[in-house]
Amino acid sequence: MREVAIIGVGIHKFGRFGDEKTGYEMGRDAVIDALKDAGIEWKLIQAGYSGSVVGRFGDAIVQDLGLTGIPVMNVSNACATSGSAVTLGYQAVAAGFYDVVLAFGYEKMPRGFIAIADPGASGMRLLWFGTIGLLVNPLYFAMKIRRHMEEYGTTEDQLVKVSVKSHKNGSLNPNAMYQKALTYEEIAESRMVCDPIRLYELCAPNEGGAAVVICSMDVARRYTANPVRIAASVFKTRLYGTAEVPHIYRSATIKAPTPVMEAAKEAYESAGIGPEDLDVAEVQDTHSGDEIMHCEEVGLCPPGEGGRLLDEGATEIGGRIPVNTGGGLISCGEALGASGLRQIHEIVLQLRGDAGPRQVKDAKVGLTQVYGAPGVSSVIILKR
Repeated sequence: MREVAIIGVGIHKFGRFGDEKTGYEMGRDAVIDALKDAGIEWKLIQAGYSGSVVGRFGDAIVQDLGLTGIPVMNVSNACATSGSAVTLGYQAVAAGFYDVVLAFGYEKMPRGFIAIADPGASGMRLLWFGTIGLLVNPLYFAMKIRRHMEEYGTTEDQLVKVSVKSHKNGSLNPNAMYQKALTYEEIAESRMVCDPIRLYELCAPNEGGAAVVICSMDVARRYTANPVRIAASVFKTRLYGTAEVPHIYRSATIKAPTPVMEAAKEAYESAGIGPEDLDVAEVQDTHSGDEIMHCEEVGLCPPGEGGRLLDEGATEIGGRIPVNTGGGLISCGEALGASGLRQIHEIVLQLRGDAGPRQVKDAKVGLTQVYGAPGVSSVIILKR
């Protein structure tokens, strides 16, 4: 297997843009940005991996950038979509099939909360799930964090603190949807959406695009003296549960490792490091509780101690292991097909020392993690 690097990153600001732009156009603009950042021409791209849940057909990008005949594969894996696209690109280059590829994602999400499934698309078997009130995502997210609170003593105070940190970091990120720091009181007094999750502790589905240029290390050194190496890129599915019961990976008596745990374990082994070697991390924070639980699942602390990690200030930009320095999903919003690539964009900036006022001092190793329905996860480790 060859060493693989990222030499270019691009992003289209996340937010809501009405009829001004299609999701596809946001993805295209992010690709143009990544090519410019890499210093290469479109004609050098040998393959593309496009991530989108709603937009679907990213292969149409060739009509705007050039009919070069390259293969462009479309990927859809819910919130883990663009993590899948990057893993496919990484594997293709590492195996020697291509020297230079593109991974990109984009989305223009419908307004409102994300429903887990359309019974018309998934058949009658999911109708019961909606009938008992679990079709829309904050509901099962709330069940998951409430169980964590009962088992480990995680508090509503800690959920608020996650959001305070995220909005503070987002205020420093020009590509975030929400660029305003919020006070503890503003978040704690915001409307309860689904106990214990409040309005300002949830991410908003939205629009945006992001892209990366991936190549072999030999090619990378022709374009930059400081390439960012992909030390590991792992994608896993769950070990427990079914598609009919999304996100539920354990019963009252069975505690199976989550797909996040399994992906993180393999990623650390592949990269030859442990979580203690990380300098910065971007984890899935569909709501505040997710950040706490995912910090535990990628090994930043033992199970049940994600709240303590937060209380100690370890996840702040100046802390021991800064988490979601770009503001996370809570500030950036979630354009499903682009979210994992937005994380990579942030980590690459951090490792290059280009993150401006949110820069983590001397960052050398970073991790990204996404999690999607019905139980899939990507963990990627980057090094400089």
